[in-house]
Amino acid sequence: MKLRTYVFGVLGGGALATSAATVSSPDGRLVLTTSLSPEGSPLYSVNYDGKAILLDSPLGFISNVGDFSKDLTLLKEKTGTVEKSYTQTKIKKSHIDWTANTLTEEYNAGNGLKMSIEWQVGNNDLAFRYIIPVENKTRSMIIEKEVSGFRFPDFTTTFLTPQSDAMIGWKRTKPSYEEFYKADAPLSEASQYGHGFTFPALFHIGENEWALLTETGVDGYFCGSRLSDNNNGVFQIEYPMPEENNGNGSASPAISLPGKTPWRTITIGSTLKPIVETTIPWNLVEPLYEADYEVNPGRGTWSWIIWQDNSMNYDDQIKYIDFAADMGYEHVLVDAWWDKNIGKEGLEKLAEYASSKGVNLLLWYSSSGWWNDIEQSPTNIMSRPIPRKAEMKWLESIGVKGIKVDFFGGDKQETMRLYEDILSDANDHGISVIFHGCTMPRGWERMYPNYVGSEAVLASENLVFGQDFCDMEDFNATLHPFIRNAAGVMEYGGTVLNKRLNRGNDGGTTRRTTDAFQLATSILFQNPVQNFALAPNNLTDAPADAIDFMKNVPTTWDDTVFIEGYPGKYIVLARKATNGKWYIAGVSADKNPLKLTLDLPMLAKGQEVKLYAEDGKTPLAAKTLKIKDPGKVQLTLTKRDGFVIVAE
Repeated sequence: MKLRTYVFGVLGGGALATSAATVSSPDGRLVLTTSLSPEGSPLYSVNYDGKAILLDSPLGFISNVGDFSKDLTLLKEKTGTVEKSYTQTKIKKSHIDWTANTLTEEYNAGNGLKMSIEWQVGNNDLAFRYIIPVENKTRSMIIEKEVSGFRFPDFTTTFLTPQSDAMIGWKRTKPSYEEFYKADAPLSEASQYGHGFTFPALFHIGENEWALLTETGVDGYFCGSRLSDNNNGVFQIEYPMPEENNGNGSASPAISLPGKTPWRTITIGSTLKPIVETTIPWNLVEPLYEADYEVNPGRGTWSWIIWQDNSMNYDDQIKYIDFAADMGYEHVLVDAWWDKNIGKEGLEKLAEYASSKGVNLLLWYSSSGWWNDIEQSPTNIMSRPIPRKAEMKWLESIGVKGIKVDFFGGDKQETMRLYEDILSDANDHGISVIFHGCTMPRGWERMYPNYVGSEAVLASENLVFGQDFCDMEDFNATLHPFIRNAAGVMEYGGTVLNKRLNRGNDGGTTRRTTDAFQLATSILFQNPVQNFALAPNNLTDAPADAIDFMKNVPTTWDDTVFIEGYPGKYIVLARKATNGKWYIAGVSADKNPLKLTLDLPMLAKGQEVKLYAEDGKTPLAAKTLKIKDPGKVQLTLTKRDGFVIVAE
C-alpha cells in the first residue's frame, strides 16, 4: 500500500525530489506518489494503469501565521483503510460502498508549526485535504493563499467554464456559474475573464485517460474555490475575488484550530464511465444534522419559465396548480414578485387551493438586497436571521414545503455561511431548499438533508432569453452529464415541449431540438426535485405520448450507468428508478448521424421495452421494441435529436 524510498525524479521546474511515498487504490490501478522537493515543498503525482495523469504537482498553503508550502520536514506518516456504506435518496445511486487506502503525512513548518496532508485513494477517485493542529497557543488562522495545484501533461485538452468578473451581468449578479464551456480546448488556453475556471473541471489526457476535478465538504467554515489559469503548467486553487458580494466579506477563509480544509477530489479513468458515475463528492462527507421532517423529492411546474413575469398573478398560478394536478406532479413553483402581485393573504389562499389538489407550493426568494441590483422581490428576508426565521414560521403555517433562493453573490466564506444558515433554518420548519443563481453544490446533498438542488449552470431560462442558446442547446446538454451534473445535482428546469418559447406557443425564440431530445434531458439531467418547463397548452398541443411519459417520469434513482458518449458530441446514459424501471436516454449534438450499437446489460433477450423516438416525418410516439441482443441494440441519433427507452 505504501512505500517510502529515496528517488531522483526531475520536477516541473527542473529540481530533484528527495523522497517518495506511494499509495495505490484497492484495485492497484490508481497510484499516488508524494515527495518533498529540495526546498522542502510537498509534491504529488498520479498514475493510472501506468500512465501519467498528474505530473509532480504542488501542495501546501500560506497563512497569516506561517508558510506551509516550503521549508517543510516530514515528521511521520500513517497509512490505513476506509470502508463506508451509506444510502442516499438524492444522487445518482441509492446505495454506495466506498473503500479507499489512506495516507496522512505530518510536516514540521518551523516555529513550532505543524500541518498534515490527508489522502484517500479509491478505485478511480482520490482526494486530499489539510489538517492544522493547535500549536503555540494559536487558535485561529487566515489562509491567505493555497499552493495546491494540478500539473497535467502538456498534450492534455480541457472542458472548462470560466469564472466571470464579479458584479457584472444582469443587475450585477455575477459570478453565478452560468458561463459557456469550451470543449477540447488546449491546455494553455486562457480563461475568458482572466480569473481562471470554476469547478467541476474535466481534462482529457492523451487518447483515453480522463480526469474530473472538484471539491467537497465546503460549509460555513470555509470558502468555495476555483482553478487558476494555467500557470507554468499548473492549475492552482484560487479563493474568491475581493469584489464578490459587492465587496462584503473576506476573500480569504478564516478557520479555528484545530481545523481542516475541504477535500479536493480527482476522479480518473481510462474511459468516461468513472467520471459520469463517480460518487466521490458524497463519499467523503457526513450529514451535519438530521431532517426534522420528511424531504419529498418530486416533479413540478412553474409559470415563469415560459409565461415570464406577467404570470405572477393569482389566476395564472391557479392555472398552473390545475396543470400540476393534471400531470400528477407534487409541486408548483411560484416565482418572483408573488409578494407584490399576489400578497401573503392571496398566497395563503393559493396554498389552500393547491393542498386541495394534492399539490405543494414552492416559493421564490431573493437571497438578499445589498450585493446586486435585483428588483425582483421578496428581497432582504433570507439574508438575515430575524426576518428569515419569521418567514420560515409563516411558510410552515400555510403548508409550504419548499423554497427557491436566488441571486447569490459569490463564493466567499460569508456566502457559504448564508447557504448553511438558510438550510438550517428551513430544516427547522420542514422546508426543502433549492438554490438558483448560485454556486455549485459541494457534497451538500449528503451534508444537508433538506437541500434538494442548485442551478449553477446555463439553464433552461436562457432558451427564452436568446436564440443563440436555443441553437446551442444540444451541445450544452451533451456536456452536463460529464461535468456539472457528474459532481452534483443540477436543477436545470428544462424539458420544454413548446415549439416557440412564449405563452401562446407562437412567438419568441424557437426550440431547435426534437421532442424526443427534450424527454431524454429529463433523464440525463439529475436532480431530486425537477421543475419542468412545461405549460398547460402542452396537454393539447404536444404529442400525447410525450405527455404520458412526462406524467410518469421519475426524479430519484437507485443506479446510474454510463453507456457511451463524448462531451460536446453525444451522451447515452441509463438510470434505474426507485420503482425498478430502467430509463435509457440519449441525445446528440454531432453534425453527422450517429449509428449506435449499444451494450445495454440491464435489458434481457426477448424483453419488450418502450422506445420514445422520432423518425423525422411524424411526431414523437412510443413504440414497442423487442430486444434481440442486449449487447447490440441499434439506434441512429441525428443532430438535436434524442431517444428514451423504458424497461420494466
